[in-house]
Amino acid sequence: MTAEDHVVPQRAMTRAKGDPVAPSHRLLASWRRSEEYGVPLDGVDPAWAGSISTDSLFYECGQAVLAGLHKTLVDEPLSLMLTDADGLVLDRVSGDTSLLRALDRVHLAPGFAFSERHAGTNGLGMALADRTPSLVRAEEHYSAGLAIYTCAAVPVLNPVTGDLEGCVNLTTWSRSSAGLLLALAESAATSTSALMLARSGGHAPRPPARGGVFRVQRARLEPAAGTLRAMSTSWTEAQAATTRALHDGQVVAVVGEPGSGRATLLGQALRAAHPRIRILSADVPAPDDVEAWLSLWTPELAKPDTAVVVENVDLLPAWAAQELYARASSAVASRSSAPGTLTWAVTARDLDSVPAPLAALVGTVVPVLPLRERPDDVLALARWAAHQTRMREIDLTPAAERALLAHDWPGNADELVRVVHDAATRAETIDVRHLPPAFSASGPRLSRLETVERDEIVRALADPGRSVADAAAELGMSRATIYRKLRHYGIRRPG
Repeated sequence: MTAEDHVVPQRAMTRAKGDPVAPSHRLLASWRRSEEYGVPLDGVDPAWAGSISTDSLFYECGQAVLAGLHKTLVDEPLSLMLTDADGLVLDRVSGDTSLLRALDRVHLAPGFAFSERHAGTNGLGMALADRTPSLVRAEEHYSAGLAIYTCAAVPVLNPVTGDLEGCVNLTTWSRSSAGLLLALAESAATSTSALMLARSGGHAPRPPARGGVFRVQRARLEPAAGTLRAMSTSWTEAQAATTRALHDGQVVAVVGEPGSGRATLLGQALRAAHPRIRILSADVPAPDDVEAWLSLWTPELAKPDTAVVVENVDLLPAWAAQELYARASSAVASRSSAPGTLTWAVTARDLDSVPAPLAALVGTVVPVLPLRERPDDVLALARWAAHQTRMREIDLTPAAERALLAHDWPGNADELVRVVHDAATRAETIDVRHLPPAFSASGPRLSRLETVERDEIVRALADPGRSVADAAAELGMSRATIYRKLRHYGIRRPG
């Protein structure tokens, strides 16, 4: 008997008889997770947090957006909610008192956690688990206590960091039309993200995940091929620990900040532990592209002597993690020659963010320090990046070296490679004048947030003809504030 046969069977069959569209694989996966969490079918008993945090930029912007939307929908039987990344309801507004009373009876109210783990399949729980817009109608809810509602929820990502902040959830009666519900939720989520960007000091938005699949070749001139060896002690110790775990057949999770070299470390370790193995590296794409991404490369798993590195696995929707686990298990079982266990490795911010069931496979966790905590690696990586740009040695002046060592590197090694590559395309010897303007700014050592703010001010003033007033308008600051920032950061304008 399959999971879809024994998870909420009666309501699933009722739904199937009244609707010719079969439950989606995402819905079936959510039902399965709800059952594994032990959520009761007949009622809702979410966790009470006791208090909620209202001092975040996400809450400030989300509440403003929902308040504006509520004014246009005040007479509609609709409840607008804001939740954090764990499904905790932060805010709820509605003009329908009967709907509010009904929601109170199932505790869908501020202070209660409504993730899948606590309340089973529901709109906001699925949106947070799969990091994609979700609509859950009536009987599609796992718990019968929620079957009188239809919920649409859309996750909100931090526009600068890409982190999951929470979601916007719209709930109405199940008998009401749900045609525009998801569109309204998507509009509110988009507006919240845009407002967060506008109020974050003019920071550039983080580019969306593109994904990708490639084979790690032995002969490629890159750190993953093992060509960069003069690295810090923390790096070499992490590599050695990863190599030992992979050699012993353990599943390894290399954790740390994006861009810190997690996949590079795994590439080096896999080559050391299994010199003849075939390595596939698959970087997670945007949620809407995950199904095509899985179909593209998972058939390769059936080939013997294959190792798989799933990069940024913490961005993988919950349903996709289950699907990936099932496909990999099936592929290993179907190998006609050299049957055995598939060699797995993943990268993520931390172990807690690795989705189940992949997290259950992890036997060893290896942390990688951010580049700002590995100063011994900065110049080695810079010289390697310069060499890769021109395919010969490129010198750095002492001033350039000091500037590179003093930078906080919020983008880690990826940022360093971009900066040095751009400089090496324009100079035979890299000096501080070939680096971005922020690298030549004088003053005390800045915090990470101050560095980002300073760089954005320099960028806003860099174009010819830009006035302070123009830059202030772009960055959302007053002219008095931007003049104060110029003095604080020691930024000098040309002329």
